[in-house]
Amino acid sequence: MSQLAKDSHIIIIGAGTWGISTALHLARRGYTNIKVLDKYPVPSPISAGNDVNKFLELDSSPVGDYVSKAIAQATVSGWKNDPVFQPYYHDTGAIIAATSEAAREDISSGGGMTSANGWIPRSTGREFRETMPQGVLTGEFPGWKGWWKKDGAGWVAARKSMESAAREAARLGVTFLSGPAGETRELVYTDGKAVRGVRTADGHVHLGAKTILCAGAAAENLLDMKDQLRPTAWTLAHIKMTPEEAKIYKDLPVLFNVERGFFMEPDEDKHELKICDEHPGYCNWVTDGGKLKSRPFARQQIPLESEQRVRQFLKETMPHLASRPLSFARICWCADTPDRKFLISTHPEHQDLVLGVGASGHGFAHITSVGSFIADAMESKLDPRLAKAFRWRPETAVGRDWGALQGRYGPKGSNRVMNFQDVSEDEWTTIGLDQVKL
Repeated sequence: MSQLAKDSHIIIIGAGTWGISTALHLARRGYTNIKVLDKYPVPSPISAGNDVNKFLELDSSPVGDYVSKAIAQATVSGWKNDPVFQPYYHDTGAIIAATSEAAREDISSGGGMTSANGWIPRSTGREFRETMPQGVLTGEFPGWKGWWKKDGAGWVAARKSMESAAREAARLGVTFLSGPAGETRELVYTDGKAVRGVRTADGHVHLGAKTILCAGAAAENLLDMKDQLRPTAWTLAHIKMTPEEAKIYKDLPVLFNVERGFFMEPDEDKHELKICDEHPGYCNWVTDGGKLKSRPFARQQIPLESEQRVRQFLKETMPHLASRPLSFARICWCADTPDRKFLISTHPEHQDLVLGVGASGHGFAHITSVGSFIADAMESKLDPRLAKAFRWRPETAVGRDWGALQGRYGPKGSNRVMNFQDVSEDEWTTIGLDQVKL
Protein backbone atom coordinates (compact mmCIF):
# COMPACT_ATOMS: atom_id res chain seq x y z
CA MET A 1 0.00 0.00 0.00
CA SER A 2 1.41 3.35 -1.01
CA GLN A 3 1.89 6.00 1.65
CA LEU A 4 -0.88 8.59 1.88
CA ALA A 5 0.36 12.03 0.87
CA LYS A 6 0.29 14.63 3.63
CA ASP A 7 -1.79 16.96 1.46
CA SER A 8 -4.44 14.29 0.80
CA HIS A 9 -7.99 15.30 1.65
CA ILE A 10 -9.30 13.58 4.78
CA ILE A 11 -12.94 13.75 5.89
CA ILE A 12 -13.85 13.12 9.54
CA ILE A 13 -17.54 12.59 10.28
CA GLY A 14 -18.35 13.78 13.78
CA ALA A 15 -16.88 16.56 15.94
CA GLY A 16 -17.37 14.77 19.23
CA THR A 17 -14.66 13.39 21.47
CA TRP A 18 -13.15 10.93 19.00
CA GLY A 19 -13.53 13.09 15.90
CA ILE A 20 -11.73 15.98 17.53
CA SER A 21 -9.00 13.72 18.88
CA THR A 22 -8.49 12.19 15.44
CA ALA A 23 -8.27 15.58 13.77
CA LEU A 24 -5.71 16.75 16.31
CA HIS A 25 -3.46 13.70 15.93
CA LEU A 26 -3.64 13.73 12.15
CA ALA A 27 -2.77 17.42 12.08
CA ARG A 28 0.16 16.76 14.39
CA ARG A 29 1.38 14.15 11.90
CA GLY A 30 1.50 16.80 9.22
CA TYR A 31 -1.73 16.22 7.29
CA THR A 32 -2.82 19.56 5.87
CA ASN A 33 -6.29 19.00 4.34
CA ILE A 34 -8.54 17.76 7.13
CA LYS A 35 -12.25 18.56 7.35
CA VAL A 36 -14.34 17.71 10.39
CA LEU A 37 -18.07 17.63 9.67
CA ASP A 38 -20.79 17.90 12.28
CA LYS A 39 -24.30 19.31 12.41
CA TYR A 40 -23.28 21.31 15.48
CA PRO A 41 -20.22 23.47 16.22
CA VAL A 42 -17.81 22.38 18.94
CA PRO A 43 -18.86 21.57 21.57
CA SER A 44 -21.88 19.81 20.12
CA PRO A 45 -24.86 19.96 22.51
CA ILE A 46 -25.57 16.28 21.82
CA SER A 47 -22.01 15.01 22.27
CA ALA A 48 -21.55 12.93 25.42
CA GLY A 49 -18.23 14.70 25.85
CA ASN A 50 -19.97 18.07 26.17
CA ASP A 51 -20.14 17.73 29.93
CA VAL A 52 -18.72 19.66 32.86
CA ASN A 53 -16.60 16.77 34.12
CA LYS A 54 -15.79 13.08 33.76
CA PHE A 55 -14.32 10.54 36.16
CA LEU A 56 -10.78 9.43 35.35
CA GLU A 57 -8.70 6.72 37.00
CA LEU A 58 -5.13 6.64 35.80
CA ASP A 59 -4.13 3.10 36.70
CA SER A 60 -7.15 0.88 36.13
CA SER A 61 -5.81 -1.49 33.46
CA PRO A 62 -6.16 -5.17 34.38
CA VAL A 63 -3.01 -7.13 35.11
CA GLY A 64 -1.81 -8.96 32.00
CA ASP A 65 -4.24 -7.28 29.58
CA TYR A 66 -1.95 -5.78 26.94
CA VAL A 67 -4.70 -3.89 25.10
CA SER A 68 -6.06 -2.19 28.22
CA LYS A 69 -2.57 -1.36 29.44
CA ALA A 70 -1.49 0.07 26.09
CA ILE A 71 -4.44 2.41 25.72
CA ALA A 72 -4.33 3.35 29.42
CA GLN A 73 -0.65 4.27 29.22
CA ALA A 74 -1.23 6.42 26.15
CA THR A 75 -4.15 8.13 27.85
CA VAL A 76 -2.27 8.77 31.08
CA SER A 77 0.65 10.25 29.16
CA GLY A 78 -1.73 12.65 27.43
CA TRP A 79 -3.41 13.88 30.60
CA LYS A 80 -0.09 14.28 32.40
CA ASN A 81 2.12 15.66 29.65
CA ASP A 82 0.19 17.07 26.69
CA PRO A 83 -0.25 20.85 27.15
CA VAL A 84 -3.56 20.66 25.28
CA PHE A 85 -5.06 18.40 27.98
CA GLN A 86 -2.88 18.60 31.08
CA PRO A 87 -4.53 21.73 32.57
CA TYR A 88 -7.90 19.98 32.69
CA TYR A 89 -6.99 16.92 34.76
CA HIS A 90 -7.56 17.20 38.51
CA ASP A 91 -5.88 14.53 40.63
CA THR A 92 -8.25 14.63 43.59
CA GLY A 93 -8.50 10.92 44.34
CA ALA A 94 -11.61 8.75 44.25
CA ILE A 95 -13.89 6.56 46.32
CA ILE A 96 -15.25 3.49 44.55
CA ALA A 97 -17.94 1.48 46.30
CA ALA A 98 -20.84 -0.90 45.89
CA THR A 99 -23.84 -1.99 47.89
CA SER A 100 -24.09 -5.68 46.91
CA GLU A 101 -21.43 -8.28 47.52
CA ALA A 102 -21.58 -9.36 43.87
CA ALA A 103 -20.74 -5.88 42.65
CA ARG A 104 -17.93 -5.49 45.18
CA GLU A 105 -16.40 -8.79 44.08
CA ASP A 106 -16.63 -7.69 40.46
CA ILE A 107 -14.87 -4.39 41.21
CA SER A 108 -12.02 -6.10 43.03
CA SER A 109 -11.73 -9.12 40.72
CA GLY A 110 -8.89 -7.57 38.73
CA GLY A 111 -6.69 -7.48 41.79
CA GLY A 112 -6.15 -3.72 41.67
CA MET A 113 -8.11 -2.64 44.78
CA THR A 114 -5.28 -3.28 47.22
CA SER A 115 -3.39 -1.25 49.79
CA ALA A 116 -0.25 -1.77 47.71
CA ASN A 117 -1.98 0.22 44.95
CA GLY A 118 -3.07 2.93 47.36
CA TRP A 119 -6.65 1.80 47.96
CA ILE A 120 -7.91 2.16 51.55
CA PRO A 121 -10.99 0.07 52.56
CA ARG A 122 -14.12 1.96 53.64
CA SER A 123 -17.03 0.13 55.28
CA THR A 124 -18.92 2.49 57.60
CA GLY A 125 -20.75 5.75 57.17
CA ARG A 126 -18.18 7.48 59.35
CA GLU A 127 -15.29 6.18 57.25
CA PHE A 128 -16.92 7.44 54.06
CA ARG A 129 -17.70 10.83 55.59
CA GLU A 130 -14.08 11.21 56.69
CA THR A 131 -12.89 11.19 53.06
CA MET A 132 -14.17 14.76 52.58
CA PRO A 133 -14.32 17.98 54.58
CA GLN A 134 -16.89 18.16 57.35
CA GLY A 135 -20.35 19.02 56.10
CA VAL A 136 -19.95 17.65 52.58
CA LEU A 137 -20.97 14.05 53.17
CA THR A 138 -23.74 13.92 55.76
CA GLY A 139 -25.41 10.61 54.91
CA GLU A 140 -25.31 7.21 56.56
CA PHE A 141 -24.16 5.29 53.45
CA PRO A 142 -26.42 2.28 54.14
CA GLY A 143 -24.88 -0.96 52.93
CA TRP A 144 -21.94 0.81 51.28
CA LYS A 145 -18.51 -0.80 51.22
CA GLY A 146 -15.60 0.20 49.07
CA TRP A 147 -12.18 1.78 48.75
CA TRP A 148 -10.64 5.25 48.83
CA LYS A 149 -7.59 6.31 46.86
CA LYS A 150 -6.05 9.67 47.66
CA ASP A 151 -4.30 10.21 44.33
CA GLY A 152 -3.86 8.60 40.91
CA ALA A 153 -7.53 9.25 40.13
CA GLY A 154 -9.85 12.20 39.85
CA TRP A 155 -11.77 14.07 37.21
CA VAL A 156 -11.29 16.01 34.00
CA ALA A 157 -13.02 19.14 32.74
CA ALA A 158 -14.64 17.42 29.79
CA ARG A 159 -16.07 20.27 27.73
CA LYS A 160 -12.99 22.42 28.22
CA SER A 161 -10.77 19.52 27.12
CA MET A 162 -12.78 19.14 23.91
CA GLU A 163 -12.65 22.86 23.22
CA SER A 164 -8.90 22.94 23.85
CA ALA A 165 -8.28 20.05 21.44
CA ALA A 166 -10.47 21.65 18.78
CA ARG A 167 -8.67 24.99 19.12
CA GLU A 168 -5.29 23.32 18.70
CA ALA A 169 -6.51 21.30 15.71
CA ALA A 170 -7.83 24.49 14.09
CA ARG A 171 -4.56 26.25 14.82
CA LEU A 172 -2.80 23.44 12.96
CA GLY A 173 -5.06 23.97 9.95
CA VAL A 174 -8.04 21.67 10.48
CA THR A 175 -11.34 22.94 9.06
CA PHE A 176 -14.52 22.47 11.09
CA LEU A 177 -17.85 22.71 9.25
CA SER A 178 -21.23 22.82 11.01
CA GLY A 179 -24.86 23.48 10.17
CA PRO A 180 -26.15 22.13 6.83
CA ALA A 181 -22.57 22.29 5.51
CA GLY A 182 -21.44 19.91 8.24
CA GLU A 183 -24.43 17.61 8.61
CA THR A 184 -23.54 14.36 6.84
CA ARG A 185 -26.51 12.78 5.11
CA GLU A 186 -24.81 9.86 3.37
CA LEU A 187 -21.55 8.29 2.35
CA VAL A 188 -20.57 8.64 -1.29
CA TYR A 189 -19.40 5.43 -2.95
CA THR A 190 -17.65 4.44 -6.14
CA ASP A 191 -19.20 1.31 -7.68
CA GLY A 192 -21.10 0.81 -4.43
CA LYS A 193 -17.94 -0.20 -2.58
CA ALA A 194 -15.09 2.27 -2.19
CA VAL A 195 -15.98 5.35 -0.12
CA ARG A 196 -15.03 8.58 -1.83
CA GLY A 197 -16.48 11.06 0.66
CA VAL A 198 -19.81 12.29 1.95
CA ARG A 199 -22.84 14.33 0.92
CA THR A 200 -23.94 16.95 3.43
CA ALA A 201 -27.35 18.49 4.07
CA ASP A 202 -26.60 21.47 1.85
CA GLY A 203 -26.16 19.11 -1.10
CA HIS A 204 -22.39 19.51 -1.29
CA VAL A 205 -20.21 16.46 -1.89
CA HIS A 206 -16.96 16.43 0.08
CA LEU A 207 -14.42 14.13 -1.52
CA GLY A 208 -11.55 12.60 0.40
CA ALA A 209 -8.77 10.09 -0.02
CA LYS A 210 -9.89 8.77 3.36
CA THR A 211 -13.20 9.10 5.19
CA ILE A 212 -13.18 8.50 8.94
CA LEU A 213 -16.45 7.68 10.70
CA CYS A 214 -16.46 9.03 14.26
CA ALA A 215 -20.21 9.48 14.59
CA GLY A 216 -20.64 7.66 17.90
CA ALA A 217 -24.14 6.36 18.57
CA ALA A 218 -25.31 7.85 15.24
CA ALA A 219 -22.90 5.76 13.13
CA GLU A 220 -25.66 3.30 12.21
CA ASN A 221 -27.46 6.13 10.38
CA LEU A 222 -24.68 6.12 7.79
CA LEU A 223 -23.43 2.53 7.71
CA ASP A 224 -24.78 -0.93 8.45
CA MET A 225 -22.79 -1.82 11.55
CA LYS A 226 -23.96 -5.46 11.52
CA ASP A 227 -25.27 -5.23 15.10
CA GLN A 228 -21.81 -4.37 16.45
CA LEU A 229 -23.08 -1.15 18.05
CA ARG A 230 -25.87 -0.78 20.58
CA PRO A 231 -26.70 2.91 21.07
CA THR A 232 -27.17 3.21 24.84
CA ALA A 233 -27.94 6.31 26.90
CA TRP A 234 -27.19 7.42 30.42
CA THR A 235 -28.67 10.17 32.53
CA LEU A 236 -27.27 13.10 34.49
CA ALA A 237 -28.58 16.00 36.53
CA HIS A 238 -27.20 19.23 37.99
CA ILE A 239 -27.96 21.00 41.25
CA LYS A 240 -27.25 24.71 41.60
CA MET A 241 -24.98 25.64 44.48
CA THR A 242 -23.98 29.00 45.92
CA PRO A 243 -20.41 30.28 45.39
CA GLU A 244 -19.84 29.72 49.12
CA GLU A 245 -20.98 26.09 48.88
CA ALA A 246 -18.86 25.55 45.79
CA LYS A 247 -15.75 26.56 47.76
CA ILE A 248 -16.46 23.86 50.35
CA TYR A 249 -16.92 21.27 47.60
CA LYS A 250 -13.70 22.15 45.78
CA ASP A 251 -10.91 19.56 45.28
CA LEU A 252 -13.05 16.67 46.47
CA PRO A 253 -12.37 13.06 45.49
CA VAL A 254 -14.86 11.55 43.07
CA LEU A 255 -17.50 9.48 44.89
CA PHE A 256 -18.68 6.55 42.76
CA ASN A 257 -20.97 3.73 43.83
CA VAL A 258 -21.35 1.37 40.86
CA GLU A 259 -24.95 0.61 41.87
CA ARG A 260 -26.06 4.08 42.96
CA GLY A 261 -24.27 6.81 41.07
CA PHE A 262 -21.47 9.34 41.35
CA PHE A 263 -20.68 13.00 41.77
CA MET A 264 -17.72 15.33 41.33
CA GLU A 265 -17.09 18.83 42.59
CA PRO A 266 -19.18 21.72 41.17
CA ASP A 267 -17.96 23.36 38.00
CA GLU A 268 -16.14 26.62 38.55
CA ASP A 269 -18.21 28.64 36.07
CA LYS A 270 -21.83 27.95 37.02
CA HIS A 271 -21.33 26.35 40.46
CA GLU A 272 -23.45 23.36 39.48
CA LEU A 273 -22.96 19.95 41.07
CA LYS A 274 -23.34 17.09 38.58
CA ILE A 275 -24.84 13.81 39.75
CA CYS A 276 -25.21 10.71 37.60
CA ASP A 277 -27.50 7.89 38.64
CA GLU A 278 -25.90 4.55 37.88
CA HIS A 279 -27.66 1.88 35.79
CA PRO A 280 -26.90 -0.35 32.78
CA GLY A 281 -28.37 2.22 30.41
CA TYR A 282 -31.42 3.05 28.32
CA CYS A 283 -32.05 2.08 24.72
CA ASN A 284 -34.74 3.43 22.42
CA TRP A 285 -36.00 0.34 20.66
CA VAL A 286 -37.80 0.71 17.34
CA THR A 287 -38.38 -1.67 14.44
CA ASP A 288 -36.83 -0.50 11.19
CA GLY A 289 -37.21 -2.69 8.12
CA GLY A 290 -38.11 -5.63 10.29
CA LYS A 291 -34.96 -5.17 12.36
CA LEU A 292 -34.79 -4.10 15.99
CA LYS A 293 -32.69 -0.96 16.48
CA SER A 294 -31.95 1.47 19.29
CA ARG A 295 -32.44 4.93 17.81
CA PRO A 296 -30.71 7.85 19.60
CA PHE A 297 -32.50 11.14 20.20
CA ALA A 298 -31.51 14.30 22.06
CA ARG A 299 -33.32 15.56 25.13
CA GLN A 300 -32.31 17.92 27.91
CA GLN A 301 -34.54 16.22 30.43
CA ILE A 302 -34.41 12.82 32.16
CA PRO A 303 -37.08 10.26 33.10
CA LEU A 304 -38.66 10.87 36.49
CA GLU A 305 -37.40 7.45 37.58
CA SER A 306 -33.89 8.71 36.90
CA GLU A 307 -34.53 11.78 39.04
CA GLN A 308 -35.71 9.45 41.81
CA ARG A 309 -32.45 7.49 41.58
CA VAL A 310 -30.47 10.74 41.74
CA ARG A 311 -32.32 11.76 44.87
CA GLN A 312 -31.90 8.33 46.46
CA PHE A 313 -28.15 8.61 45.87
CA LEU A 314 -28.21 12.02 47.55
CA LYS A 315 -30.27 10.72 50.49
CA GLU A 316 -27.61 8.11 51.15
CA THR A 317 -24.65 10.46 50.77
CA MET A 318 -25.68 14.13 51.07
CA PRO A 319 -29.26 14.22 52.38
CA HIS A 320 -29.02 17.99 52.93
CA LEU A 321 -29.13 18.30 49.09
CA ALA A 322 -31.68 15.58 48.37
CA SER A 323 -34.68 17.89 47.98
CA ARG A 324 -32.92 20.68 46.14
CA PRO A 325 -34.41 21.38 42.67
CA LEU A 326 -32.55 20.20 39.60
CA SER A 327 -31.12 23.04 37.51
CA PHE A 328 -30.28 20.95 34.43
CA ALA A 329 -30.58 17.39 33.14
CA ARG A 330 -29.92 15.49 29.94
CA ILE A 331 -29.47 12.08 28.40
CA CYS A 332 -26.08 11.17 26.92
CA TRP A 333 -25.61 8.55 24.23
CA CYS A 334 -22.75 6.16 23.67
CA ALA A 335 -22.38 3.02 21.53
CA ASP A 336 -21.58 -0.38 23.05
CA THR A 337 -19.77 -3.13 21.18
CA PRO A 338 -20.56 -6.71 22.33
CA ASP A 339 -17.27 -6.95 24.25
CA ARG A 340 -16.96 -3.22 25.07
CA LYS A 341 -13.69 -3.00 23.16
CA PHE A 342 -13.33 -0.16 20.69
CA LEU A 343 -14.01 -0.58 16.98
CA ILE A 344 -11.06 1.11 15.28
CA SER A 345 -10.36 -0.33 11.87
CA THR A 346 -10.48 0.07 8.14
CA HIS A 347 -13.66 -1.39 6.68
CA PRO A 348 -13.04 -4.77 5.02
CA GLU A 349 -15.60 -4.15 2.26
CA HIS A 350 -15.45 -0.40 1.75
CA GLN A 351 -12.05 0.81 0.68
CA ASP A 352 -10.80 4.10 2.18
CA LEU A 353 -13.38 4.05 4.98
CA VAL A 354 -11.91 4.12 8.49
CA LEU A 355 -13.98 3.43 11.61
CA GLY A 356 -13.49 5.10 14.97
CA VAL A 357 -16.56 4.06 16.97
CA GLY A 358 -17.67 1.83 19.83
CA ALA A 359 -16.59 3.93 22.81
CA SER A 360 -18.66 1.57 24.99
CA GLY A 361 -19.07 3.92 27.93
CA HIS A 362 -15.38 4.55 28.52
CA GLY A 363 -14.35 6.53 25.46
CA PHE A 364 -14.03 10.10 26.74
CA ALA A 365 -11.04 9.40 28.97
CA HIS A 366 -9.11 8.51 25.82
CA ILE A 367 -9.61 11.86 24.06
CA THR A 368 -5.91 12.50 24.63
CA SER A 369 -4.83 9.47 22.60
CA VAL A 370 -7.61 7.64 20.79
CA GLY A 371 -7.05 9.77 17.72
CA SER A 372 -3.53 8.38 17.45
CA PHE A 373 -4.91 4.83 17.27
CA ILE A 374 -7.46 5.87 14.64
CA ALA A 375 -4.67 7.59 12.69
CA ASP A 376 -2.58 4.41 12.97
CA ALA A 377 -5.50 2.40 11.56
CA MET A 378 -5.80 4.84 8.67
CA GLU A 379 -2.07 4.51 7.97
CA SER A 380 -2.20 0.69 8.29
CA LYS A 381 0.29 0.65 11.14
CA LEU A 382 -1.85 -0.05 14.19
CA ASP A 383 -0.12 -2.46 16.60
CA PRO A 384 -1.25 -5.99 15.57
CA ARG A 385 -2.48 -6.77 19.08
CA LEU A 386 -4.62 -3.63 19.11
CA ALA A 387 -5.74 -4.23 15.53
CA LYS A 388 -7.00 -7.68 16.50
CA ALA A 389 -8.92 -6.37 19.51
CA PHE A 390 -10.37 -3.36 17.65
CA ARG A 391 -11.10 -5.09 14.33
CA TRP A 392 -14.35 -5.12 12.36
CA ARG A 393 -15.92 -8.16 14.05
CA PRO A 394 -19.57 -8.81 13.13
CA GLU A 395 -19.17 -12.44 14.19
CA THR A 396 -19.20 -11.26 17.82
CA ALA A 397 -22.68 -9.77 17.34
CA VAL A 398 -24.40 -12.84 15.89
CA GLY A 399 -27.41 -13.58 18.09
CA ARG A 400 -26.48 -10.62 20.27
CA ASP A 401 -28.21 -10.30 23.62
CA TRP A 402 -29.46 -6.72 23.42
CA GLY A 403 -30.30 -6.71 27.12
CA ALA A 404 -26.82 -7.73 28.28
CA LEU A 405 -25.64 -5.67 31.27
CA GLN A 406 -22.04 -5.76 30.02
CA GLY A 407 -20.48 -5.41 33.46
CA ARG A 408 -22.71 -2.59 34.64
CA TYR A 409 -24.93 -2.36 37.69
CA GLY A 410 -27.88 -0.42 39.01
CA PRO A 411 -30.12 -0.31 42.10
CA LYS A 412 -32.88 -2.82 42.66
CA GLY A 413 -35.50 -2.37 39.94
CA SER A 414 -33.06 -0.63 37.58
CA ASN A 415 -30.37 -3.29 37.27
CA ARG A 416 -31.33 -3.88 33.65
CA VAL A 417 -31.13 -2.21 30.27
CA MET A 418 -34.21 0.00 30.16
CA ASN A 419 -36.27 1.20 27.21
CA PHE A 420 -37.21 4.82 26.58
CA GLN A 421 -40.30 3.51 24.78
CA ASP A 422 -41.61 2.54 28.23
CA VAL A 423 -41.32 6.15 29.47
CA SER A 424 -44.44 8.13 28.67
CA GLU A 425 -44.32 11.85 27.89
CA ASP A 426 -45.57 12.81 31.36
CA GLU A 427 -42.85 10.70 32.99
CA TRP A 428 -40.02 13.10 32.14
CA THR A 429 -38.69 16.01 34.14
CA THR A 430 -39.76 19.50 33.09
CA ILE A 431 -36.76 21.51 34.22
CA GLY A 432 -37.04 25.10 33.06
CA LEU A 433 -40.24 24.49 31.11
CA ASP A 434 -42.34 26.32 33.69
CA GLN A 435 -40.29 29.49 33.34
CA VAL A 436 -41.80 32.40 31.46
CA LYS A 437 -40.28 32.77 28.00
CA LEU A 438 -39.97 36.39 26.86
